[in-house]
Formats: sequence, structure tokens, C-alpha cells
Amino acid sequence: MKKVIRFLSIAMPVLYMMAIWIMSGLPHDTIMELPNNKVDLFVKESLHLVEFAILYGLIVLAFLTHGKLTPLVSLAAAMFASVYGLVDEIHQVFVPYRSAALIDAIKDVAGVTVAFLAVNYMYFERRSRIGRWIAGLGEWTRPQ
Repeated sequence: MKKVIRFLSIAMPVLYMMAIWIMSGLPHDTIMELPNNKVDLFVKESLHLVEFAILYGLIVLAFLTHGKLTPLVSLAAAMFASVYGLVDEIHQVFVPYRSAALIDAIKDVAGVTVAFLAVNYMYFERRSRIGRWIAGLGEWTRPQ
């Protein structure tokens, strides 16, 4: 069971990155379009803050389940997720019906930064209840 969880923890960020890439290659209204244009725009613009924060979290989870999560690794994961966000914005320049915007890249990095600060606060510094749960998961799945 632990081996399956460790394998999935590696597969999830890779699959998620593939999903981001594929969805970025589609027109913006392919997956979802809400009836109200302002709400549709707000939801899709807000997703920039969440999308790459989730990627960072999945990368952190992969390192955590393998017993390799350190503050430096967490920083490297945040940098990787941020750079992937920038690469994704560049990718959208070459996709018909899509565009790249600096503000979107800033939102991608801002989402990663918030997630990075939350992990550092909960897991590395304070060991809040969530931090203790995360640490317990890491200890349970850590290879012996």
C-alpha cells in the first residue's frame, strides 16, 4: 500500500502538468463556459492563483512521501512550479484563441508563493494540526 502511495505521489504531479499543458492548448471556453461573461472571466482568472499552487503541493507531497522534504527542496519545488507557470504562459502565445499575459504569470507565481509560505509555516515552523498531520503522512509513507 505504501509503495502504491509513493508511486502515485510521483505520478500525480506529472499527470497534472500534462493536464495543464493540454488544457492550455485548447480554446479558453472548451472545458467550461459560464452563462455570465463577467463571472466566467472572474472564475478563470482566479484559477491562475490556484492552478500552480496545486502543482507545488503535489510536488511537495511527492518529496514528503519519499522522506526528502526539506526547506531547500520546498523552495526548489516552488521555483519549479513558478517556472512551469511561466512556460505555460509562453506556450499559450502559440495557441490560436489563447493569449499570454504578464498578469497571468504574476498570478501563477503568487499562488505558488502563498502555498510555499503555508507549507513553511505549517510544516517547517509551527507544526500546526495540519502540519502534524502532514508530518504523520510523511513518516507513515517514508521508505524504511
